[in-house]
Amino acid sequence: MDARGILATKRDGRRLSDAQIREFITGYVAGEITDYHASALLMAIFIHGMEEAELAVWARAMLESGRVMKFPGISRPKVDKHSTGGIGDKVSIPLAPAVAACGLAVPMISGRGLGHTGGTLDKLEAIPGFCTQLCEADFARCLERTGVALGGQTPDIVPADRKLYALRDVTGLIESIPLIASSIMSKKLAEGLDALVLDVKFGSGAFMVEPSRGEALAKAMLALARDFGVRATALHTNMARPLGRMAGHALEIAESFDCLEGRGPADLRELVCLQGGEMLRLGGLAKTLDEGRARVARSLDDGSARATFARVIEEQGGDPRCMDDRARLPKASRVELVRARRDGVLAWRDLRALGGAICELGGGRVKLGDAIDFGVGLEFEALEGAAVRAGDVLARVHHEGRGLARALAQVERSFELVDAHAPQPLVLATWTA
Repeated sequence: MDARGILATKRDGRRLSDAQIREFITGYVAGEITDYHASALLMAIFIHGMEEAELAVWARAMLESGRVMKFPGISRPKVDKHSTGGIGDKVSIPLAPAVAACGLAVPMISGRGLGHTGGTLDKLEAIPGFCTQLCEADFARCLERTGVALGGQTPDIVPADRKLYALRDVTGLIESIPLIASSIMSKKLAEGLDALVLDVKFGSGAFMVEPSRGEALAKAMLALARDFGVRATALHTNMARPLGRMAGHALEIAESFDCLEGRGPADLRELVCLQGGEMLRLGGLAKTLDEGRARVARSLDDGSARATFARVIEEQGGDPRCMDDRARLPKASRVELVRARRDGVLAWRDLRALGGAICELGGGRVKLGDAIDFGVGLEFEALEGAAVRAGDVLARVHHEGRGLARALAQVERSFELVDAHAPQPLVLATWTA
């Protein structure tokens, strides 16, 4: 194999052949292609992009670099959801047990937080004893017994993505639409899904800040779903403001428990019901989205979603008593108040600064492997567009003293008090494969 020929093709803006793509992915996973060759090709893709058919071959080669899970003992429709992430985005945690209580199987491979966004696996590990490192047999057992399995990517699931993502991370090549789309979809397709709902964020707290970029990413992922014969829908949702009132691992778990008890913030419940309703529709358990939404709402209100998650926690080694006794969750020992300096209307300006604040407190990672303080985080008292008066509490900072001054500066930078502000809608658009 001459890696230089593959690099030259994309360097010159030409389409990679199917054979070149397969040779590259196979060679890189086997260690026959060096990181510096791979970095050069990723940079060329970052600059020139990929055609739709080219990207489909790339994603298939990534998927076929490892195992695809199969669950012959599960007769339920297998449907998952993926979000591109943001501040306070905890939807997956109440969503999975809610739709499982309605009859779906949810095999969910999730990731860890890095940068300004939190990761679902880290949030789940704020539950005492909860194990997210599941081998394929454990994954299948949890799925069969509870209808939900919440785990991380194992070494034999899309190993090409594990290597390429790490390389993209250290070379500044994360925010490439074809590379993001193939990374997400190869992992999701490895779950052996029947259908998939995608939550693609826009706004200052999202990876794709501009709505047009988010739309391009959503449509790239939907095209891959069509190519693999997986029914899929993408929702374009708002990350120009925090989702819910809590950001931080244990705080978000507690708010997820509230949602599972028919309480909690309205925007979180709305997205759980909307995305869950679409999952039921795609899985054939609801004829319409409205029917699916109503079923998910009932599961939250009648206790069946909560009971399902209690079984999930127990099956994955956690302590379900924390659902009743929130004191069993990690908790910061100190709280600092952020107050309005003048009268005005709250407008969020830079949500990445909120993620930065949580990292300063010890609740995020600068690099993979960093330890996390599960108890720290932010609690928002004022909603976007709310009129406040000087001295009103806007947020509570849960902390242990570490990085407090820097975190407070980041929080202050994240918002403005203005004369008038009209928030954007929670859901901007919906597309179906």
